[in-house]
Amino acid sequence: MISIEDCIGLTGLTREEIDAIAEHEHIPEAAAAALAGYLMSTTEGPAAVRTMIRDDIRAALAAGKREHAAELLAALRHFLAEHPTEP
Repeated sequence: MISIEDCIGLTGLTREEIDAIAEHEHIPEAAAAALAGYLMSTTEGPAAVRTMIRDDIRAALAAGKREHAAELLAALRHFLAEHPTEP
C-alpha cells in the first residue's frame, strides 16, 4: 500500500508545503499531494504554489494566527530556496 509519505515524496515538496496547498484549496493531504505533483510538472506550477502559500500566510495573519503564519513563512522560504523564480 502506498503511504501519504510516498505520495508527498513523489512531488518533490515537503509535508509543510503540501499542507499549505491542502489548507489553501480546502482539500485532503493526499489530494493536495496529487495537485502539487501536477502543478510542479507545469511551467506555471511553482508560481501557483508560491501564491497559495503567500495567501495562506496572509489569511493566518488576518486571523491572528501568528504562530501558524510563521510556520507557513518557513515553508515559503524553503520552497523559494528549492524552487527559485526565473529572472
